Order: sequence, then C-alpha cells, then structure tokens
Amino acid sequence: MLLTPSVIAKEAILVLQNNMVLAGLVHRDYSDEFAKVGDTVTVRKPATFVSKEYNGSTIDIQEANETSVSVKMDKLIDVSFAVSSKDLSLTIVDFAAQFIEPAMRAHAQKLDELIASLYVDIPNYALVSGTPAIADFAAVRTIMNNKKVPFDNRALVLDPITEAKYVVLDSILAADKSGSTEALRAASMGKILGLNTFMDQNIAAHVYGTATAATAAGTKDAASFALTAVSAATGTFKAGDVVTVDGNQYTVTADVAAIAGACTLSVSPAVVATCSAKAVTFNTLKAQNIAFHKNAFALVTRPLATPMGAAKAETISFNGISCRVVYDYNMNTKTDTISIDFLAGVKTLDKDLAVRFLG
Repeated sequence: MLLTPSVIAKEAILVLQNNMVLAGLVHRDYSDEFAKVGDTVTVRKPATFVSKEYNGSTIDIQEANETSVSVKMDKLIDVSFAVSSKDLSLTIVDFAAQFIEPAMRAHAQKLDELIASLYVDIPNYALVSGTPAIADFAAVRTIMNNKKVPFDNRALVLDPITEAKYVVLDSILAADKSGSTEALRAASMGKILGLNTFMDQNIAAHVYGTATAATAAGTKDAASFALTAVSAATGTFKAGDVVTVDGNQYTVTADVAAIAGACTLSVSPAVVATCSAKAVTFNTLKAQNIAFHKNAFALVTRPLATPMGAAKAETISFNGISCRVVYDYNMNTKTDTISIDFLAGVKTLDKDLAVRFLG
C-alpha cells in the first residue's frame, strides 16, 4: 500500500482521537474554514434559557440566547520527523506503530496540557484531605450543585499522585468503568457521585506566589482588592493563585511583583460583597485537578491550508479535530520529512461550570 499523505492523515486523526483524555471531555468547535496562526475566530456558546411560570394567559417567548466568544488560534501544533524510502515501504500497520502513534500521542499530550492550563481561570475549589475519603468528592459535587452545573457531562480529572490516593478506596474500586475511547477507558476510575472520573498525567502543577499574610478591603462588584501586609513579611502573587476572602473564593488574574506593605490584587469573580480588613486565606496545594462540565472549556481547531510549495499534502478532519500531513524532501540530508500539524486554540467558556480539586 502506497503511504500517501491522505493515508497517513486518516490514520493519524484516528490515533489522536484515541489518545486524548481532557481533550475528549470538553466542548469542541470545528469549522472547515481555513485559518492561519494568530487568527481570531468566533465560537458559539450553547444557548441558554430561563424557565418561567406560565401566568395562565400568555407565554413569554424568549430569544435563543446563543452567545459567542473569541478564541485566538495561536497554537500551531507540530510533529515533524525524517523517514527513509525503506520506512515508506512499510505497511500502514507497521508505519503507524513506528511513527504515527508516537507522533499523535505527543499531539494528544500537548492538547491535554493546553486545556489543563485553563485552571487559572477557575476561582472555586475544594481540597484533597489529609486522609482521602469519598467525602472529598462530595465536596466537589456540592460546589457544582450550588453553582447549578448540569448533571450530565460532568467529569473529574486527577493527576497520577492524587489518583493514587483515591483509587484504592473500596467505594471507588467498585465503580463501573466507562469511557468511549481507548484513552478514556484506560484512564477511567468510573462514575463517582455523578462525576466521570479519570486520570491524566498532564494535569498542571501550579507555582504559587510567596505571599503568606495579608488583609483585604474591597467594594462589591469591583475587579480587585486593596491588600495590606499584616506583618513585616512581603511576598508575591501569581496569576492562578487561589485565595479566600470573607468566605468567598477567588482566583488571582494578574501577577503582583511584591506586596511591599500594600498592593492591588486583581481577582475573578468580581468582589462578592463589600468588606474591610478581612484576612486573606492562602492555599499552596500544587496539583490542579479539575472537575468540570463539558461546556466549561472549549478546544477549537481549524484546518491549515495546503502549502503552495508542498509537492504532497493532505488535510483531513474527523469528529471536531483537523490534521494536516505534508511531505518534503531535504536535499542536504537526502531524506524525506513528514510533518503532521494542526491549528488549535483553547478557551474557558464558563468558569462557574468548573471546580479545582487542589491536591
């Protein structure tokens, strides 16, 4: 069988689909409209409605409140490798095992890393307890319930160390395995308290700022707190730090180089209630495990145009993922090069549909 770009692209897209964990659990947006690196595309968010009580005479006809967000297509994901004419004479089965599968596993890992990095947008969190118990999952579920997260398409994705703490619990060992692709089946811990639970090696570990003590004052609906150090200690904040002020949870949205006695701390969501001289509670648990509804995050892909100078190239799309394969020849090394690439962007669609599970 002749290994054309079309043949390799079809195999590559299937392998990629089978190796995604986080990328297989989030909302995916795809269009066959070509894009280039740096383009901004508009992604439609699912429509929302308000349930209203009928007054007995007239109905209130609502507009389909379908909103959109802009996503920058700033990630050109590429794996390129040299092959010999002997390599190209292999059957697709052998070629896939030797080249395509390792390349697409790397791509799948990169996509999962990009989605995992969106944890910085999420203010709500629960903690992995010192003695892990099923009650920890209940705490995550409670936050999601209070936020009115839909019951369907809920997932919890853990890093390997956190997973190891819970997978040995009898209540979790008995959970039914689930998942619709190879990677999801392999990573699945089962459905626990309504959360389809998985392990992913690509869960992020947050590097916190060094601040340890401060008091906060804020005005309701403001996007920041005025902080004052409560001791001689100074410190820094990093975007993605999580803090609790007056019982409400926030994520820091911008770095602060140093408190140096006082500073402005930008946060999300906006300040929940006006407060003055409230102690700031800090968290330093690194593993940013995350529970979320499918519509909390989006993975957006667009096809790349066939290069004008490429003798052989093919772009193929399947199930919301696009992949381009290009052949080239290097006169200096006398080798063929195969490039497998695609254009992607990630975006938090609704931070209230996700909860960090800090471990």
